[in-house]
Amino acid sequence: MKILLVDDSGTMRTIQKRCLSTLGMREVFEAADGAQALAIIKTENVDIIFSDWNMPVMDGLTFLKEFRKSDKRTPFVMITTESERESVMAAIQAGVSDYLVKPFTPDALREKLEKWVGVHI
Repeated sequence: MKILLVDDSGTMRTIQKRCLSTLGMREVFEAADGAQALAIIKTENVDIIFSDWNMPVMDGLTFLKEFRKSDKRTPFVMITTESERESVMAAIQAGVSDYLVKPFTPDALREKLEKWVGVHI
């Protein structure tokens, strides 16, 4: 399984990658913003994307919109502290699959994998 983590915080990506590693996930790609993530998905077919909302260069919502122009099916989980109704609605309209609210536990990450890609860990 190939997973793409998109977050401008290297520390957050490291934490997420460790959580995924404990769940047996080894093929994890990392990007610091949406622009880097778009470059990765041009060469890698990922099974699921976990993306932060607030990032410089290209934020998560813009990345989601750009990604959905070419891929409507790959699960896209927005990781955020955003809970404003307008933000949630914008992401739903753009095609987000699900949300993961910071801070989250390894169990929450596992649940999203099970839900969206059928991985039972």
